[in-house]
Amino acid sequence: MKTKIILVGGFLGAGKTTLLWEATRKLGQTGKQVGLITNDQASELVDTVFLEHAGTTVSEVSGSCFCCNFPGFTDAIAHINEKKPMDIIIAEPVGSCTDLSATILQPLKDKFAEKLSVAPLSVLVDPQQLEDIINGRISGLHMSAVYILRKQLEEADVIIINKTDLLSPEAVTMLRKRTSKEWPWAKVHALSAKNGEGCESWLNEVLQCSEAGTHLADVDYDIYAEGEAVLGWLNTTVMLKSELANWDTFAQSLLNALKERFEKLNAVIGHVKLLIKTGNGFVIGNITGPQNILNIRETAGTGKEAKMTLNARIQMEPDALKAIVLEEISKAAGNNITSDLVAFKCLKPGRPNPTYRYNHIVG
Repeated sequence: MKTKIILVGGFLGAGKTTLLWEATRKLGQTGKQVGLITNDQASELVDTVFLEHAGTTVSEVSGSCFCCNFPGFTDAIAHINEKKPMDIIIAEPVGSCTDLSATILQPLKDKFAEKLSVAPLSVLVDPQQLEDIINGRISGLHMSAVYILRKQLEEADVIIINKTDLLSPEAVTMLRKRTSKEWPWAKVHALSAKNGEGCESWLNEVLQCSEAGTHLADVDYDIYAEGEAVLGWLNTTVMLKSELANWDTFAQSLLNALKERFEKLNAVIGHVKLLIKTGNGFVIGNITGPQNILNIRETAGTGKEAKMTLNARIQMEPDALKAIVLEEISKAAGNNITSDLVAFKCLKPGRPNPTYRYNHIVG
């Protein structure tokens, strides 16, 4: 039996992790065995913690993107299948990555055709950013980051317009038409990963179609490298202790404070993700999209101890990002909560150096 590999790309804040979870839930209802692979430039990922806590089989490739560590990616596939043979594995590459068709899909088709069946490359996009890009605006991003977003759409087999729950039906129809006109070679789907509407149509498309990686983008790696480097990346895990804290309130306070700080500096937020886990459950929150929408769901309740994982991708220098995050964690903790950094990494991504880069479509 071949495992179906579904790659879901898309820029930071597009909602990829939410879509992965919703797709896994829907596929599980049909009896399919589904595994997930997350990816980041550093370890301590909120996405991995959340998906594992939800009971999903997850493997993480950290320290580099899939394309720059292709053996790590294929090892992650093997690791999941060793635990339990999977019908489907859905992989979420780093949000600032592009050139996925040349560096991931073509090598998979070339080297693993006997074991893996590769689905069309799906690229998820925030509707406001999509409209801005089509209209020639930059959506607050650095021009080199806009270049990455456009290249992601250019190489897509399937473009998925997310967050339709924020749009009128008329706006969705118009945006789909404009997207199809701009990238006529791609199938266009519109859905809400948040409430699941439209997900089944997309899943049927990628599961039934046998053509994958049908386009190669012409990527200038100098601009690509600059687009990644304009973002500061921060991942941290913090142990929190208190006599009796309300961890939902703490999460809300910290995310609001970070949102306010970044907005005052006009620092574009790729995303901020936070998960606080206790013995009673977990609370997860994020700030995403051009409008910096803050969402919090689930509950960690009250208690004396908690473990927090926080990820931030902000258009600013890493040192400034580090200082702001540490300061706001301290302020949110106040005198009633002590915080102990278990892991902390803040960096600027290096130049992409893919393991493979094919200049032709593998049949």
